[in-house]
Amino acid sequence: MTDATTEAAPLLKEIFNQDRLNHFARETTAICPTFDGERFLALAADGLDGLSIMQRLRQIAVSFHAVLPGGFEKNIEILRTLAPRINHGFASITLPEYVALYGQDHFDLSMEALAFFTRFGSSEFAIRHFLQKDLARTVEVMKGWSTDENEHVRRLASEGCRPRLPWSFQLKPLIVDPSPVSPILENLKSDPSLYVRKSVANHLNDITKDHPEWVLEKLETWDQTDARTGWIMKQALRTLIKKGDTRALHVFGAGHKADVEVEAFSVTPSALKLGGAVKITAKLASTASKEQKLLIDYAVHYVKKTGGTSKKVFKWKELTLAPGATVELAISRAIRDFTTRIHYAGRHPVDLVVNGEVLATEAFDLTT
Repeated sequence: MTDATTEAAPLLKEIFNQDRLNHFARETTAICPTFDGERFLALAADGLDGLSIMQRLRQIAVSFHAVLPGGFEKNIEILRTLAPRINHGFASITLPEYVALYGQDHFDLSMEALAFFTRFGSSEFAIRHFLQKDLARTVEVMKGWSTDENEHVRRLASEGCRPRLPWSFQLKPLIVDPSPVSPILENLKSDPSLYVRKSVANHLNDITKDHPEWVLEKLETWDQTDARTGWIMKQALRTLIKKGDTRALHVFGAGHKADVEVEAFSVTPSALKLGGAVKITAKLASTASKEQKLLIDYAVHYVKKTGGTSKKVFKWKELTLAPGATVELAISRAIRDFTTRIHYAGRHPVDLVVNGEVLATEAFDLTT
């Protein structure tokens, strides 16, 4: 385990530390004098050190329920007043979690509460419990959210129903059939907010893992000359493009075989120790009689613990190359351990990929 891994997990958990619990207790008591802050702290802090960030979030919501003085309707009023007083965006996600746990029998009120709370953090995890219980009814509400004037609410419309949302459970019915959320994605395809567009792109990229043809059919009808829509399309198809999917490449005019000659391709140094960097350079010359669109990537075949390799494709350059023209590219890549990748000694092939086709391969040897 690297130092980065050792440090990152507790830092993330500390969003919900003792100071944050004290803050919750203090602010809630200021709103509701009958709130028993001491009991809340005892419940919320129980076994805190051994809990993950999501477990802490849920325990705080459960503790609120145990101590707040009213029923769901009354308690939501108190929590709505509390929301703008919470001093950290992610920490406020405990309020939507309360709705997910205790609002299932109060659908309309819960939908209103989630749309309100998402402005302060996000209700993306909480809404999934309602989608799981009643998909059609909840999606209908989220269609309305997709045209809301508030960007946080519009983003929730897309992010909350992603079939494979990180840190949450999968929505199996939407993995099988994504069509119920199609109107939401259509409404947001040229959204003015980058925050929203990122969610739409990630949502579509999720779907490409199960239904690439469904996504491609949709995107082929979109206007990529619209800068906002075009950005979403590129990000949505990133996984398919890295795989060299011909139809995805065609969407951006790069589905043809590249008419180029590789005049040079190098990876230097040819041998290095962990912690260093390699420089990748390429020179391409057009052999075409007309200009051509090129999507240029490079792929590193990382050595695995078992001795085999696993390919990772990286975006490099997108360009239009004139007939007879040449282009020179260079990029440096650090070879060091991250929380998401551990390196192992051995030979690492590096491919030059143009329009989904490997045109040249070099390699470097790594010692750790």
